[in-house]
Amino acid sequence: MKKILAILLSVSAMLCLFAGCGTKGDTDEKNSGKTWIIATDTVFKPFEYKDAEGNLVGIDVEILEAVAEDQGFKYELNSIGWDASIAACQAGQADGMIAGASITEERKSQGWIFSDGYYRCTQAMTVAENSDIKGFEDLKGKQVAVKTGTMGAKYADSLKDQYGFTIASFEDSPTMYQAVIGGQAAACFEDTPVMKASIKEGGLKLKVLDNTQSEGSDYGLAIFNADNQEFLDMFNAGLKNIKANGKYDEIINKYVG
Repeated sequence: MKKILAILLSVSAMLCLFAGCGTKGDTDEKNSGKTWIIATDTVFKPFEYKDAEGNLVGIDVEILEAVAEDQGFKYELNSIGWDASIAACQAGQADGMIAGASITEERKSQGWIFSDGYYRCTQAMTVAENSDIKGFEDLKGKQVAVKTGTMGAKYADSLKDQYGFTIASFEDSPTMYQAVIGGQAAACFEDTPVMKASIKEGGLKLKVLDNTQSEGSDYGLAIFNADNQEFLDMFNAGLKNIKANGKYDEIINKYVG
């Protein structure tokens, strides 16, 4: 009997060796074997930006770090800009992007594959500090600034015909803000927490008109290749865990209270 049992145990061990038994150690080893390349924006406070020491910080940065620690995977975060992040993912040069990307049906139809939502965000109109513009009705015949490919740009586009303004597009947020401060544009449309953080931390002579906020949508991490679903699954699992253990709230409170 002992001889038969020994043979059965030996066969079982060999089958496990060749099949790859799924233990936690195996999962950790698999995760550690690949470094996921993740792209992000350059300046999108408070989600990603450089601090006084030149370090990339922000909500997106810390959520990704906390999820990676929870799930045991390695990653490389490249701050290359919004448009460049999309292009890198579509070209297979990056595995995914986390850059305050709103989850929309339109983007899903264009090939974006989103994680679970990690932050609910609205968009709002911002004007110069000394501007007498109080709402959309005051924009008739004027030009407003938007950042290319963003929900702020989409929100402005949905309003321009009704309120009679034109749109000027910019590649990054700081340039867009300066267009408003310098008078080249009467207003700009931006994600509300991003705009408020930029004004507060940058001392910008701008003000957000809170009565102009959109309905809002969730931000999500995105991949553009279904082969990277493994990464998306790990992100979702880690996000759920850090929400449960309080780490998520700690990160959000650190940047937006």
